[in-house]
Amino acid sequence: MKVTIIDYGVGNLRSLQRGLERADATVEISDDPQQIADAEALVLPGVGAFGECVRNSRPFHDVLVEAAEETPILGICVGFQLMFTESTEGVPDGETIDGLDLISGRVERIPHTEGELEVKVPHMGWNQLTIERDHPIVEGIEDEEYVYFVHSYGSAVDTHTVASCDYGFDFAAIATNEAGNVMGTQFHPEKSGATGLRILENFVAYAEASHHDHAATY
Repeated sequence: MKVTIIDYGVGNLRSLQRGLERADATVEISDDPQQIADAEALVLPGVGAFGECVRNSRPFHDVLVEAAEETPILGICVGFQLMFTESTEGVPDGETIDGLDLISGRVERIPHTEGELEVKVPHMGWNQLTIERDHPIVEGIEDEEYVYFVHSYGSAVDTHTVASCDYGFDFAAIATNEAGNVMGTQFHPEKSGATGLRILENFVAYAEASHHDHAATY
């Protein structure tokens, strides 16, 4: 299965490439909109601030929105956040910055306190998943498995959520669009050991099955 990582100037592409290759994918890294449009499966990485990632990825927005109609897409960390409708990061109180709106929801700053519980922000390190509903991306993943997070913003648990994480409040650790082909992880699967590798393997398997189903209709 060929998986294309979108290169828009942010993200640790090489470690992600190695992780996908360990998941038995053939990986290409591309900043060519036409190559991205023709891809069998896409991965949207992201590191840093939401606004910077929006600006850097703007040449690919139309391609991504069109691809999202049927192409399997995996967003990671800020790449995952870009899939949401909007974010409050880096703008005045009461304002938002638009995301790709592939997954309905808002990305907001993790609160320092929730009730009597105080947490450190950014959320950095290993934390546990809670599976909220079935989806191929979490095949073989159990409750309380650990994955690696580095983030200060997240989206509250909603109907889009496949797996959640509790860090003072429950946020979406894995979410998908309604069709299920656009999915993402707030954590870094390429840094999350055996559980992260299983997530990547699940995405590659999903993409391969989707590709075969699509080819069979022609």
